[in-house]
Amino acid sequence: MAASSSSFASVKLSASLVQQAREAAQPQRRSVAGQIEYWATLGRIADETGLTVQEAREAIALYDARLSAVGNADESLDAIESRFLAAETSGRLAQAVRETVLANRRALPGSSRAA
Repeated sequence: MAASSSSFASVKLSASLVQQAREAAQPQRRSVAGQIEYWATLGRIADETGLTVQEAREAIALYDARLSAVGNADESLDAIESRFLAAETSGRLAQAVRETVLANRRALPGSSRAA
């Protein structure tokens, strides 16, 4: 069988998970697939860096806010996804997450949690 050149793959997911993703995606204006990819990215970041899911969410939100403050508000979703994937692939996203979490931990009064 020849290898497919598509960047997409089909997977079986429970109907319950798909419904949860559909409900979570709507207010964020994401597709169901986009929501599941978002959840997978959060999980991967948390798993690889030892961050909690909340820390990963906050870091992604701050990262997105910083980028939009630079004047990328009119950027297309394809361009945003492309930059996100480039940052993820190069390790810049994980590094930005680590730096944000460390900065937040330092800013907390009486914080003794190790980095």
